[in-house]
Amino acid sequence: MRNTLFLILVTLIFSACEKDISVNLPGKEPQLVVEGRFENGNYPIVILTHSLNYFAAIDQATLQNSFVHNAVVTVTDGTKTMNLVEQSIDTGGMKLFAYIPDVSQPANNFTGKVAGTYTLNINADNKAYKSVTTIPTPGLKLDSIWWSLVKLDNDSSMARLWVRVTDSPIFGNYGRYFTSRNNEPFLPGLTSIVNDQLVNGTTFEIPVDAGVNKNERLDLATYAFFNLGDTVTMKFCNIDKATWDFWRTVDFAYNSNGNPFSSPTKILGNVPGALGYWGGYTVTYKTIIISK
Repeated sequence: MRNTLFLILVTLIFSACEKDISVNLPGKEPQLVVEGRFENGNYPIVILTHSLNYFAAIDQATLQNSFVHNAVVTVTDGTKTMNLVEQSIDTGGMKLFAYIPDVSQPANNFTGKVAGTYTLNINADNKAYKSVTTIPTPGLKLDSIWWSLVKLDNDSSMARLWVRVTDSPIFGNYGRYFTSRNNEPFLPGLTSIVNDQLVNGTTFEIPVDAGVNKNERLDLATYAFFNLGDTVTMKFCNIDKATWDFWRTVDFAYNSNGNPFSSPTKILGNVPGALGYWGGYTVTYKTIIISK
């Protein structure tokens, strides 16, 4: 009887303490999001969008409306300045918008050069933004790529890609990689960046995962490997530290998503006043055929 009375009292206490809590999260003004890259031997491309609220419903119409139009975008190398104009890109399912050099002013246009420093200026939404990047001298050299056979639990076989890289004696080199299979688009690895903090001045060999589309669900057992018969191209890029910091934090945030024990990650962009990055890439390609 005493136990029964105790349970009744506990139930009454907790029921009396129940209270509906409604949290009104304040809306945040959209911010400019910059995704700009400049590779050696190519023209720059800059994509401008507005940020979305964390709890916003995301569909094709929302993404379409996030693009920033009618911005004034220029890139200068310290001597020449080229204008980037907005162009639409039809992907077959969704129209994208990007700022690329104005072909009507070819005399002012220039491609990226190794060891070049480039300033991006943006005027959008009555605000001005400025960012500087470099296309660095390659301190990390991609020497070779090869593959090894991997036996899976179901007795099938796939291939693991390996790379050999030589780092210069000068400390402070940073890289990012992408892979393409069978002429498909280049995709970054889940962890796509590397630096020479532990390997400065050495030649080292490491396995690398296949690049992935982060908008698709991954098969954790096989996503890192290639199929026998694939033609694989490695795109290896030297980048500066600001670009490396951006992708380092982006990769970490993506890979810790859904982990209740992970700490919040601040994405380290290099465009003051905006989100995102303006990055230079010194690019090297190597291709291999994985025999069946």
